[in-house]
Amino acid sequence: MRRRDFAALAALLPGTALAQGLSAEQRAEVLQILRDALRQDPTILRDAMASLEQAEIADRVGAQTRAIAENAEALFRDAGDAVKGNPQGRVTIVEFFDVRCGYCKQLHPTMEQLLQRERDVRLVLKDLPILGPNSVIAARALIAAQRQNQYAGLYDALMRLREEPSEPVLRREAERLRLDWPRLRRDMDDPATQARIERNVALARRLDIQGTPAMVIGTTLLPGAVDLATLQRLTAAQRG
Repeated sequence: MRRRDFAALAALLPGTALAQGLSAEQRAEVLQILRDALRQDPTILRDAMASLEQAEIADRVGAQTRAIAENAEALFRDAGDAVKGNPQGRVTIVEFFDVRCGYCKQLHPTMEQLLQRERDVRLVLKDLPILGPNSVIAARALIAAQRQNQYAGLYDALMRLREEPSEPVLRREAERLRLDWPRLRRDMDDPATQARIERNVALARRLDIQGTPAMVIGTTLLPGAVDLATLQRLTAAQRG
């Protein structure tokens, strides 16, 4: 049996629209043809499943591309977001991260290398605390630190941290950076701080982000930590 014949017959399986117009005898005949074809060439099923998987991936990528376009203002041009690298850079990378995420910590030095080598890259940081209470309190501390112009400093410190970002640890790191801790602690409880986190969470859901880190570069959503070469290739494509 030719494989295009298999694809046509697959549409006649019980439960599909076309199958509803067949008699019981005709459906049985179709099923027998399929069974015989699979016995003769088992790769037919493998290829059919691979095609289905590719179609699902294409649909998901297409949906994410549309979501990026629809949410471009919130993604790339939110004046409240913290930025590293060149604030006026030609190429923007948006990173959703959690300071307790091991893969985010793995990505951090790679991203630092990119910002040092590619001086026209603007990195937008979006706190997405999904790994428990300490993630939330750390995200609040970062947002509060931004009011003292120390988001980047505290961010770097927490990404290098190899212990839980509990409140005593946050205070230690904040004071090491000469932040005003009482002010920082008050700002952490400001409803505006929580509102910003909630906006990030809602945006991540609209983009169907499943975990951290997740980066948006142009119209591409890139899940997980990647190497420097991949980041450079994608930023070069954006310049083009």
